[in-house]
Amino acid sequence: MPAARLLWPTEAENPRAIVLVLHGGRSKGRGSVRPWQGAVLRMAPFAKAVGRAGDGEVAVAELRYAVRGWNGAEASPLADTRLALEQIAAKHPGVPIGLLGHSMGGRVALHLADDERIQAVVALAPWVEGVDEPRWHPDLHLLVLHGSLDRMTSAKASRAMATAMERLGADVTYERVDNDTHAMLRRAGYWHERSADYLVQHLLVEPYDADDRVAQDERHSR
Repeated sequence: MPAARLLWPTEAENPRAIVLVLHGGRSKGRGSVRPWQGAVLRMAPFAKAVGRAGDGEVAVAELRYAVRGWNGAEASPLADTRLALEQIAAKHPGVPIGLLGHSMGGRVALHLADDERIQAVVALAPWVEGVDEPRWHPDLHLLVLHGSLDRMTSAKASRAMATAMERLGADVTYERVDNDTHAMLRRAGYWHERSADYLVQHLLVEPYDADDRVAQDERHSR
C-alpha cells in the first residue's frame, strides 16, 4: 500500500511558524504519488519562496499524499493532511501553521480551514465543488489566487467560496491573476512571492503565546 510522506525542505531550530505545502492531484486515482510528477514539482519553488521570506523564522514542510486522487467520498488527501498536521504539532508544539495548496491541495486547505492551529491559508486556483462547505475560525486569514485563463478549476467557484467564508467572519482576500493559467507559469514569480509574503505577514504578525497554542493543540486532539 502506498503511504504519504512528510518532508521538511526548510528546517528551523525554533520556528515561529510552520507552512505546510500541499500539491495538486486528480479527481480519481489510486496510483502512488511520485516526486517527479508535475503536481509535486510545481510546488518546489513555492516552498523555496516561503523559506526565503521566512528568513529563518518559518519552517517549511511538504506533504506527498499516498495516492494521486481525491476519490469521491474517500477524500483521500484529507486523511493524509490531518495526519501531517498532527506530526507537525508534535514536532513543534504550539507553533502556528499556514497552509499553501494548489488545485486539489487548495481544496484540502479549504476543507481544513476550521482547524484553529491553522492561522493562514493560501489557496492557489483551488478546486471547489458545490458540495464543499465554507469552513473557518475567527483568527483565520485566507488568500485565494486564481488565474484569469484557468480552464481546469473554476474561478467563479473559488470566488464564491471566498465570499462565503468572508461572510462567516474570516479575513479573506481574493485576487485574479491576469493572463495566467492553471499551471501558474506565465507569472510564476508573482504567484511565488505573493503567496510567501502573505503567509509570512500573517503568521509572524506578532509573537505567539506557546502555552496558549499548546492548549489549543490539546483541545483539538481530544
